[in-house]
Amino acid sequence: MEETNMQQQTQPRKMTRAEAGRKGGQTTKQRYGEEHFGRIGKIGGKKGGETTKQRYGSEFYQKIGRLGGSK
Repeated sequence: MEETNMQQQTQPRKMTRAEAGRKGGQTTKQRYGEEHFGRIGKIGGKKGGETTKQRYGSEFYQKIGRLGGSK
């Protein structure tokens, strides 16, 4: 039984998606700094907003704005 435990300890374990994402995020943070995430988030938000506006129209924003304000 000890031999089986030793074999399991020496075999490399596959990384989960969460672990891989965390590792990539930490590497990016070290390379570019925390401000990088803020800059790319703003860019993504602008592009995403334009795509949503084209897909659903400006009335969509009015509708969800009313829903958010009613809480």
